Amino acid sequence: MNQNDMKKAAALEAVKYIKEGDILGVGTGSTVNFFIENLAPLKDKIKGAVSSSLASAERLKKIGIPVLDLNDVEEFDVYIDGADEINGNLEMIKGGGAALTREKIVAAVAKKFVCIVDETKLVSTLGAFPLPIEVIPMARNYVSREMIKMGGRPVYRSNVITDNGNSIIDIHDLMIKSPKDLEKRINMIPGVVTVGLFAHRGADVLIIGGHDGVKIIDGSKTGSTGIRGEMQK
Repeated sequence: MNQNDMKKAAALEAVKYIKEGDILGVGTGSTVNFFIENLAPLKDKIKGAVSSSLASAERLKKIGIPVLDLNDVEEFDVYIDGADEINGNLEMIKGGGAALTREKIVAAVAKKFVCIVDETKLVSTLGAFPLPIEVIPMARNYVSREMIKMGGRPVYRSNVITDNGNSIIDIHDLMIKSPKDLEKRINMIPGVVTVGLFAHRGADVLIIGGHDGVKIIDGSKTGSTGIRGEMQK
């Protein structure tokens, strides 16, 4: 089973979390694209979707699912999105597709966040994947200097403008042992729109597509390992 097959398996499993008449939150990325493809047969049963990116919104519209403005939706049951890295406590790095701010907003409104990944994204310590930060353009160099003080190596993601009109800095060489603390510290830097650490609002359920099939970590349970989720097949 190759990586795309693992992504497709996780995406298909996520469809089970959809109920008739639901409003969905839909994220961004290659695994989410497979999930959107699986929604086509269900389009008449889904009331609508809130999208975290313009690209995903267009994909949803193409298969006939109404895209709603988040300001018109008080809450919804489930948000489906991927991750660039995720640990056993269901804390993650997101933002490889530059949609981190909208993803974090949509995740905050959802009652349940279901994260779909292939097994290569599950890690013991976050940070091998460069940590994205969305910044106001005039603050790019200032934020970069502050991140150097924290031990990171900032790299400006050139030729990328977010859907909000901002810039992205990717922070390399971090070993993130306290994701919640680091998320708070970075978000307090003037000029930061948000950081791609999803620790204070992590996933509730993690669906992992792997060579041995699909596994699920339910964040409402605590396994013998002490992590926030209990693995199930």
